[in-house]
Amino acid sequence: MTVAQAGDVGHLRLLATYVAGRAVDVARAPAGESAHTTGSAVYVSADGSAAGQRREMLLQAALLGAGSLDGHLVRALRARPAAARRYLALEGSRVLAGLGAVLSETAVPGSYDPPRTATAEESLALATGRAPVPDPPAWFGVIKPAKLLTKQPGAGGKATAKELRLEFDPIDMPEGEEDDDDGGDQVGGSKILKLFENPLFNSRALSDQLRKLFGNSRSAGDGPAGAEMQVRAVRKVQRVGANAQPLPTRIQFTDDGKPGAALGIGGALHPEWDVHGQRYKPDWCRVLDFPLTVDADIAAAGVADDDVLRRRLSRIGLGPKVLRSRPDGDELDLEALIDLVVDLRSGHSPAENIYLERRKLERNLGVLILLDASGSATDTDTDGLAVHDHQRRAAATMAHTLEELGDRVAVYAFRSQGRHAVHLPAIKTFDQRFGAAGRARLNQLQPASYTRLGAGIRGAGDILKNQAGTQNRLLVVLSDGHPYDEGYEGRYAEADAHKALEELRADGVACLCLTIGATTTDDALARVFGSAGHASATTLGELSPRMDELFLSALRELAVSR
Repeated sequence: MTVAQAGDVGHLRLLATYVAGRAVDVARAPAGESAHTTGSAVYVSADGSAAGQRREMLLQAALLGAGSLDGHLVRALRARPAAARRYLALEGSRVLAGLGAVLSETAVPGSYDPPRTATAEESLALATGRAPVPDPPAWFGVIKPAKLLTKQPGAGGKATAKELRLEFDPIDMPEGEEDDDDGGDQVGGSKILKLFENPLFNSRALSDQLRKLFGNSRSAGDGPAGAEMQVRAVRKVQRVGANAQPLPTRIQFTDDGKPGAALGIGGALHPEWDVHGQRYKPDWCRVLDFPLTVDADIAAAGVADDDVLRRRLSRIGLGPKVLRSRPDGDELDLEALIDLVVDLRSGHSPAENIYLERRKLERNLGVLILLDASGSATDTDTDGLAVHDHQRRAAATMAHTLEELGDRVAVYAFRSQGRHAVHLPAIKTFDQRFGAAGRARLNQLQPASYTRLGAGIRGAGDILKNQAGTQNRLLVVLSDGHPYDEGYEGRYAEADAHKALEELRADGVACLCLTIGATTTDDALARVFGSAGHASATTLGELSPRMDELFLSALRELAVSR
């Protein structure tokens, strides 16, 4: 339903936009459907009264403005209508109580229960539990997770990188025929038009009329600066949009090509999320990716084979492949059918393999393995083996297996020395083979420095998006889940890493976080990795039997969010 079809509810759009904190449309829902929202539009009941439609709009817009319908919350309600109804009852009462304080108590008519929770997360936990929760009033409407998780066109959508950089498509403007006389002051000359041209206060209609009157030629380039430039405006706003985020700023290397030190030059500047101020710090971290060129002993190039991991990952089929001349299948293969008829008319009796079968066999996957090489990975297990050793061996085995299966693979490590020097040494890029030298460098990599996890994820995500060259992209983070650096610890660090993973998934990159050999608790891993797929085990062998499920779950989660 479009805005033009909204009818007499279009006047609610301004109030809905204010309450939701983003541009949203208001329209009537199809007959028989309850009030709901898709994130970019609020639909009110078609047969309700004006007052009823207004309060339905206020509730749905308030849920958007309070973040109650964010993706990581709504995903937990998919295919769970009872939990969604309980969550709506709890969150509806909570946001309406807050909305009454902002607008006025009379602005939200209708009866509802007093709030029982203080946050959306608390409402979700109570809704998915066993505690009794009364049903919401009918005017609360419904929550439709499928529509909220589907990318909606139009207002309220996520801005593209092109839009964030304010890059505009050039507008083709018809050029008039060139004057044969370059310097004439005749009436038809373009110099008369200069008297009426102003790049800031230019009327297109007036300009077109004058060209028809005086001639159709333009100045050959000696006009005032900007006279032929299309003028555009950028408007400042009071509130930052829900999907706003700073873009990384690329910085050129110095002439010697060496990566920068703590105050060096090179790499890219990335933002960092400040959970306490609920805002980004733009250009806050300098991330440097460079080839790891340490001396490597080829004798240390061995990689342990994992047959279970190879069998599991070989089952991943991401693209459909058409198999012809099959004994059974999805539809008839016309070419095989014609060949069969010709053979039968010629007196032959071939097998009746005349069907097409479509199966997901083709692989179109780019994987970047990001290995934690910080000092926190030096902790040892009960057998005296460091966490770094477990995760380094896991990275080598996974890279070797994926490359043998035909996937595009890159292996990077990460460590940091403050926000000005987050290093991403490249052990294997997407265009390199994982040969003996690369395997030896990985096996001899030693942990050091600190763990600015969010910056490392953002830097690796940029490499994956720009260099993988595949439709399906997956970032595999091997880390103990303990982010720490100067001014980067506790809730601040956990929220930044969580936010970095959310950014990548919003940009079409699936994320899988593995903790191998560490003793990090599940609660700590959940705070850092959030809704991204994650798993922990003592060794890679424990995860190998379900590695295909972990890969496909991360990719499937990305497809649903799209």
